[in-house]
Amino acid sequence: MLFNISPANLSDHATDLLVIALPTGEPAPVAANLFQTLTAQGDFSGKSGESVSVPAAAETAAKRLLFVGLGDADKLTAKALDKAAQAIASAAVKKGIERVTLAPQSALNAGFYRQLGLHLGLKAYQYTQTFGTKELPTASTLARIDVPEHLDEVQRGHQIAQGANLTRELGNLPANTCTPTYLANQAKQLSHPKLNVEVLGEDAMRQLGMHSLLSVGHGSDQESQLAVMRFTNGGDEAPIALVGKGITFDTGGISLKPGAGMDEMKYDMCGAATVLGVMQAACELDLPLNIVAVIACAENMPSGRATKPGDVVTSMSGQTIEILNTDAEGRLVLCDALTFIQQENPSCIVDMATLTGACIIALGHHNTGLLGNDDALADELLAAGRDAMDTAWRLPISEEYDKQLDSNFADMGNIGGRDAGTITAACFLSRFVKNTPWAHLDIAGTAWTSGKAKGATGRPVPLLMNWLLKRAG
Repeated sequence: MLFNISPANLSDHATDLLVIALPTGEPAPVAANLFQTLTAQGDFSGKSGESVSVPAAAETAAKRLLFVGLGDADKLTAKALDKAAQAIASAAVKKGIERVTLAPQSALNAGFYRQLGLHLGLKAYQYTQTFGTKELPTASTLARIDVPEHLDEVQRGHQIAQGANLTRELGNLPANTCTPTYLANQAKQLSHPKLNVEVLGEDAMRQLGMHSLLSVGHGSDQESQLAVMRFTNGGDEAPIALVGKGITFDTGGISLKPGAGMDEMKYDMCGAATVLGVMQAACELDLPLNIVAVIACAENMPSGRATKPGDVVTSMSGQTIEILNTDAEGRLVLCDALTFIQQENPSCIVDMATLTGACIIALGHHNTGLLGNDDALADELLAAGRDAMDTAWRLPISEEYDKQLDSNFADMGNIGGRDAGTITAACFLSRFVKNTPWAHLDIAGTAWTSGKAKGATGRPVPLLMNWLLKRAG
């Protein structure tokens, strides 16, 4: 997709769709007669989220006009601007639209233009990989968009969307395609002169003492993998560490899940897919940062070799774990990945995982759960999520919750009972972090959508990219 600056004379500008975004009560800068007719008929008022598309008739050289409402000019919010960006993107990727032009509007800021680029990329995504003879909807033909300013922000948002779309594509793939080896090898597809990728198999992990991670894949015929991505584009600065859970299918193991909805457990690798999406966007944007990223990939299956409830394993840290529930496997791969990544002496660690159903009960599908040991890091991530409209909500961690992990037979159990399941899962992970500033993102409620619109969402790639962009300055 090409991005260009809008021409000064819009009345004579030939485009498929001319977009005019307006606060409530503001007159249109072009097509004034048509606009007056629409407002007089009550078809458009400028309220936030409102949009109307009409043929341009003879008033401009455009084929169609799209009027988009921004709401009260004195009360414009990031959410209102995001709604407008979504409305424009939805109209722009329809069949037959090849070129879109935005009219100048002083109410639109840099954040709006980044969200516009993001939504243009997200709306254009279409999953096609595993269809056979079924006729699919026509893909978007949008090839060019003209904006009056902040061209760099539109491009940046669009590149972030490509990272999120990689996350969506990997999440949407079936587990018989997206195996641990397939997922880990996606790291090798990333390209940047300052990126080095290493993939460790089970023998290498066994030598490192990663028996917690390895225990998850005991019941599977698929070999567990650990992919390490070292992006050294930030000089001598200590790296930012990213860790993702990559359970490519989660049956629950011996603690077998109910059959209904189990197909959605192919999305249990969306933490790892998020890391890959973020790393792709970081490479494309050439961020001046050092980042070390690890994805821990395994398949959780029941078999005669599978880990059993009551088994005790030794993690890479030397701490022992009584596995009380084999369906609490995500923390078992993450804890060894967290120990591993601390060898890189990171400045901070952010892990992301579809970790607990309890997070969906607590926060629904609107907010990612955020927990951690460092207030400043947590505040950075929360602010980045608000700005990117990819929001998170912080939950507490304290000694009272941590005690729920006590075990009679090991240093800890892998579950702490039904109460506060999201928090006790984070307490478990915190035991492997030591004193490094750390945040945990539980994306169980935000990484995918169920029902008729089932599919991976690409969250929280926008949150994390907004955070990294601010870190990059």
